[in-house]
Amino acid sequence: MAGHFEATPGGGAAVALDEVEISILRSLAVQLLELIGPGDTPADGDDPLAALFAEGPSKPPADPALARLFPDAYGGPDELTAEAGKSEEEVRELSAEFRRFTENDLRSRKREDALAVVRTLDALSAGGDGGAVLTLTADECRAWLGSLNDLRLTIGTRLEVSDEDGGEDGSLYRLPDSDPRKPMVMAYLWLGALQETLVETLMP
Repeated sequence: MAGHFEATPGGGAAVALDEVEISILRSLAVQLLELIGPGDTPADGDDPLAALFAEGPSKPPADPALARLFPDAYGGPDELTAEAGKSEEEVRELSAEFRRFTENDLRSRKREDALAVVRTLDALSAGGDGGAVLTLTADECRAWLGSLNDLRLTIGTRLEVSDEDGGEDGSLYRLPDSDPRKPMVMAYLWLGALQETLVETLMP
């Protein structure tokens, strides 16, 4: 179980983590929460209908990592223009409208996923060696999957790793220890391994 998730009865999963790994995961989740931010809330925070119909931003985030987490719905003007014969202006209007009514909800969901990571880590009872076994329910597994993916997208953006290569050409593995990106690369690769084994535990 050490270093990778294994399936547990009832559709959950478990992984053994040492004290350093727990600290790193919690720190990354907290940083992700700070990056996502609180989002826009309606003036009347007690009105659930106001929250449901609150409009979000219409433009993509300026931060490249946030833009990766909250991409345009239609894949960009070139793609939609070619497929549907839309003008660039029409594509921008469609993307803005879609973002305005979906980004707040998506932001809330990503925030809840990251909070679930923090809460489950905080609930761990450390063993004698400073480590512990993290056991997740099926619902917690889904939250962890979402948050692990968000963390990898964020770190990958900072490392300028594209969706296509994902570091699979081996360049990330060959960075010298003196490279300042090395700790971020190690975190990126480790999160990928956790995500992969967690997916495997959820497969029928």
